[in-house]
Amino acid sequence: MRNNMTSITEFLLLGFPLGPRMQVLLFGLFSLFYTFALLGNGAILGLICLDPRLHTPMYFFLSHLAMVDVAYACNTVPWMLLNLLHPAMPISFGGCMTQTFLFLTFAITECLLLVAMSYDRYVAICQPLRYSSIMSWRVCITLAVTSWTIGVFLSLIHLVLLLPLPFCMSPQIDHFFCEIMAVLKLACADTHINKNMVLAGAVSVLEGPFSSIVVSYVCILCAILRIQSGEGQRKAFSTCSSHLCVVGLFYGTAIITYVGPGYGNPKEQKKYLLLFHSLFNPMLNPLIYSLRNSEVKNSLKRVLGIGRAL
Repeated sequence: MRNNMTSITEFLLLGFPLGPRMQVLLFGLFSLFYTFALLGNGAILGLICLDPRLHTPMYFFLSHLAMVDVAYACNTVPWMLLNLLHPAMPISFGGCMTQTFLFLTFAITECLLLVAMSYDRYVAICQPLRYSSIMSWRVCITLAVTSWTIGVFLSLIHLVLLLPLPFCMSPQIDHFFCEIMAVLKLACADTHINKNMVLAGAVSVLEGPFSSIVVSYVCILCAILRIQSGEGQRKAFSTCSSHLCVVGLFYGTAIITYVGPGYGNPKEQKKYLLLFHSLFNPMLNPLIYSLRNSEVKNSLKRVLGIGRAL
C-alpha cells in the first residue's frame, strides 16, 4: 500500500469513451469552438479597450468576464484536445493539481463577477440619478478585486485539503480534466471533509449569489415596468436580457453539476455539462453580448470604420 501511495506521480485522463474516428472529429469541432471562444472574448476585450464610450462600469465588469472566459477555456480545453489525439498521454501530479486549482478559481470568480454585474444593472435602472456616485471607479475596482481574491482564497482551501491525500487507487481519472470530485475518487483516505467542503462551497458560491441576482432582477423588472417611454423599456430589457442569458447558462450548469442530486458522482451527463461549462459558455458569452447589445454592435462599427463616410 505504501509503495502504491508513493508511486503515483501522474494521472491518466480517460476523457470521452469514443472510437478513434469520433475522437478525431471531436478534435476538429472542439478546436473550432475553442478558436471562436478566444477570438470572441478577445474581440470584446479589444472593443472595450479601444472605444472610450465603453469605458463604463458595465463594460469594465464585462472585460473581466471575458478574461475569465479566456482563462477558463485555456485551462481545460488544450489538454482535452491533446487527449483526444493521444488518449494515453498522462498529466503530471503537479499539472493536475494546478488545473484543479485554476478551474475552481475561475469558476468562483465568474460567479461573483456576475453578481457584481447584476448589482451594476440594478443601480443603473432602479437608482439612475445616483448611479455615478454609487458605481464609482473605486467601487468597481474593489468589486472586481474582491471577486478575484475570494476565488483564489476559496480555491486554495480546496487545494490545501486535496494535496495531503494519498492516492493509491488507479491513476485513471474518469473525466476530460482534473475535476476535483473525479480526483477525490482516486484517494485511498477518508475524503468526507473534502466532499463536504466542495458541497458547502458550491452552495455558498452558487445558490447565495444566484438568489441575490434573482432578487436584483425582480426589482429591475418592477422598475422597467414603471418606465413610461417604450424606447426606454426596450433599451433596459436589451441590456439586462444579455446578462440574464449568461447568468442562466453559467449558474444552470454549475448548480446541476455540484448542488444537484448525486453531486459526488461525476456521471457521464455531468461530464458533458462541464464540457458545456468549460467550452461552450466562453464561446457563447461574446455572441450573446454582441448580438443582443446595440452598444457593442455600434462600437464594432466605429472601430472598424463602418459608416464613417455616412
